Amino acid sequence: MLLWINGPFGVGKTQTAFEIHRRAPGSIICDPEQVGFGLHRMMPRSLRGDFQELRAWRQGVYEVLDLTLAEHDGPVIAPMTLVNSYYFDQIIGRLRDRGREVCHVTLMAEPDTVRGRIGRRGLGLKADPFAVSKVDSSLDELRRDEFATHIDTEDLSIPLTADRIGEIAGLTLEPNTDGPVRNAINQGLTTARHIRLGL
Repeated sequence: MLLWINGPFGVGKTQTAFEIHRRAPGSIICDPEQVGFGLHRMMPRSLRGDFQELRAWRQGVYEVLDLTLAEHDGPVIAPMTLVNSYYFDQIIGRLRDRGREVCHVTLMAEPDTVRGRIGRRGLGLKADPFAVSKVDSSLDELRRDEFATHIDTEDLSIPLTADRIGEIAGLTLEPNTDGPVRNAINQGLTTARHIRLGL
């Protein structure tokens, strides 16, 4: 199964993906963002816009996920903001048409909550201005029915959000036996691994 975790930048997709990965034996993270970073590294800075606009990104993500789903015996978790309906169909729609099992969920929260989370994910560094600028428009787009199932994370911790997704996807997650300190350490390590320092 492909578990695509959608939502606005900063809502908690990556943290939730790694929480599920930690508690779902045999699962892997297949991060579509890495394809975009690779494409950007091949281009001069003057051409590095939104990599989702590149057909090569959409085709590459589709092919990598299709191959992984065919060969990997376990859940494949893809945390990625995807608000364009056409791009959604080019990746998720094509995978479904090919017979791949896809569970798509969208994490939601109030705009101020999302902006606060963006500020915290940089470990004290300046908040990502691109992510902040996209909060309102992303939330507006993602409210549409085509991006269901929606999960309101306003008052949910990362472990509880993972539990909710597990229920929706029919995944049996190992129980979260970590206390608040260990949960904070896990989330801090995930944040540290994903700080954007530029390319």
